[in-house]
Amino acid sequence: MEKRNPQNSEYVVIKAEDDGVSVIGLTRGSDTRFHHSEKLDKGEVLIAQFTEHTSAIKIRGNAKILTQFGEVESELRK
Repeated sequence: MEKRNPQNSEYVVIKAEDDGVSVIGLTRGSDTRFHHSEKLDKGEVLIAQFTEHTSAIKIRGNAKILTQFGEVESELRK
């Protein structure tokens, strides 16, 4: 199995557009589990990194997400 070099891991920039945006890190492996969570208020920015422990990041709320693939916006469910 190829070992990831932390310096070359992918980063994601998350900017909260409203108060109360949740950012949740999910583990890799046979069982996906929550391993970290953050709450962001409007204007706050979080720079997250995919690592050997983090395989997915879930974002709930209005936020702007910047990745190496481009920009995406999340929305609140109505």
